[in-house]
Amino acid sequence: MNIRELIHGFWIILKGYWTSEEKWKAFGLFAVILALSFGLVECNSMIAEWNNEFMTALTNYDEELFLPLIGQFMIIVVIFLFVFVYSVYLKQLLQIRWRTWMTQKFLNLWMKNQNYYKLQNKADNPDQRISEDINQFIELTLDLSIGFFQNLATLVIFSVMLWNLSGSYEFEIFDSKVVIPGYMFWVVLIYSVIGTFLTHTVGKKIIPLTFDQQHFEADFRFSMMRVRENAESIAFYRGEKSEMENFSFKFYDVVANFRAIMTKLKHLNGFTNVYNNATIFAPFIIAAPQYFSKKITFGDLSQISMAFSQVQGALSFFVNSYSSIASLMAVVQRLSGFAKSLEEVEKIESKVEVGAADNFEIENLNISLPSGREILNNLSINFKDKKSILITGSSGCGKSTLLRTLAGIWAYARGKIFLPTEAKLMFLPQKPYLPLGNLKRILAYPMPEEDAPSNEEIFQALKMVGLENLADKLYIEDDWSRILSGGEQQRLAFARVILQKPDYIFLDESTSALDEPREIEMYKLLQKILPNAKIISVGHRSTLYEVHDTELKLEGAGNWNVREI
Repeated sequence: MNIRELIHGFWIILKGYWTSEEKWKAFGLFAVILALSFGLVECNSMIAEWNNEFMTALTNYDEELFLPLIGQFMIIVVIFLFVFVYSVYLKQLLQIRWRTWMTQKFLNLWMKNQNYYKLQNKADNPDQRISEDINQFIELTLDLSIGFFQNLATLVIFSVMLWNLSGSYEFEIFDSKVVIPGYMFWVVLIYSVIGTFLTHTVGKKIIPLTFDQQHFEADFRFSMMRVRENAESIAFYRGEKSEMENFSFKFYDVVANFRAIMTKLKHLNGFTNVYNNATIFAPFIIAAPQYFSKKITFGDLSQISMAFSQVQGALSFFVNSYSSIASLMAVVQRLSGFAKSLEEVEKIESKVEVGAADNFEIENLNISLPSGREILNNLSINFKDKKSILITGSSGCGKSTLLRTLAGIWAYARGKIFLPTEAKLMFLPQKPYLPLGNLKRILAYPMPEEDAPSNEEIFQALKMVGLENLADKLYIEDDWSRILSGGEQQRLAFARVILQKPDYIFLDESTSALDEPREIEMYKLLQKILPNAKIISVGHRSTLYEVHDTELKLEGAGNWNVREI
């Protein structure tokens, strides 16, 4: 990403909240924060003036001014403390409001129209983008923007102070007298410009390295998460050595990139440390001739030093914030890339037309792979006189992809699908999804809480599928996908079907973990409890022919055949 693209990406991400329905509250809160920040600058100005009077009183042995000046300082400190505490508090309040709005927006975009499914292999680690990058973007943006305005106010106030205190510097060149008014202001200006240029030269490579570091860290973390999610399979394979090798490769990228960052930061920190330490002595060295010639007092010298430091700090805002700016640019790059990917998948639409009819019907349905290879050609079938259909065929012929198309989550298809108005469809994948939470929530998923079945209905459903031993554990929260076996999880999915009573049930090898007698038992249970529901299954076992009346065989190369069983 070049600078123009980064700025455009930053603006696109920024403007969302500040043009939203919360914009007036946000601008009002930001204005108060700025006012408090300017108050901090004014307090620093008061301290600088107080410091002049206090040092002058000490050098003049003026005992009468000593205690009043101490009291004045205490009042300034109390005011400073109050302003500082509330400026931090209100900034954090704005930060959490902004984060809440922005997180909700990205979550909505991610979950909308199954974008989380379409986004696979198009954007890495969307969880990190939403949970970490949004918060980092907001925190850095607020810190840098408030810091910019605060430093701008500091620059104005202390530049005037420095200009007035430093007076004029006179010298001769070629027998001509040269007078530089407010010469210390020009010195600090040149000093800061040189420092900013050198800082950018030294640290500009940190931005892409910071971006890569976040990417490598996320990949390393995700590889460990994959082991946690697939612990049993890995244990059966005895895959520990292979996983350790994968961890090593991923962590090597983390370490190698971090070492590159360390090297660049070593150079940057070395320069900025020298630069900032030189600032401590520079004003005394530059103002020394005027002090020793007694044109200014020791109090003036002390105030000049503070004013010089404040102006230099304001002008060196870019220098002091370079690491934060580098981090912000890296975050903008990741978030804008994520947002762009969301926009791209949002445009991916299936060409399948869905219409209303008295029966479930498929007409001239064509399905392709993303590569363009067609796996199903002009499928037409009417479910009017068919109670249950078994979809068969060799591995890779498109059986599961057909179900994805019927579910509306496969974009590479065209044709027509007709459904009865308000027909309720339910799809059961081979591996049931068990969300985090208690068993009651899992059984009701994805129904909203207010529509959840009663405990008595749940008890009956569990009993029907042979899981009555779970009836007294409905409110126990645990990782049930780890506790329950594959067969138990599939029976739990059948209990969901019984509780939610769909009109059409699509099963993608949803009984693969069950023995054949239990498999037949589950199908017959559905036919008994939901006699009006139509069942469409993908499966390989010959026993499934017993519980279906029609076979749709996918024969490869786009060919298919329908026959009565």
